[in-house]
Amino acid sequence: MYVAVVALILGQGLFFGSFGVLQYGIAVWAGFYLFVLIYEEPTLRSSYGLEYEDFCANVPRWIPRLRPWRQHRHK
Repeated sequence: MYVAVVALILGQGLFFGSFGVLQYGIAVWAGFYLFVLIYEEPTLRSSYGLEYEDFCANVPRWIPRLRPWRQHRHK
């Protein structure tokens, strides 16, 4: 969702040739980046532990994967 919102804002800035909207898009990206690093990831890490670590090792933070990741469950 974060990537899509930033892409929409930056796309509007480029489409309309608005430097102000591009600056706003960069500010939104920086806010999302800090929120993810400072709050979201530590919260998920403390809630899900090794399962979240495994997820992070297999799924990129910002660039979507081209192929789905399938978690192998150990029984």
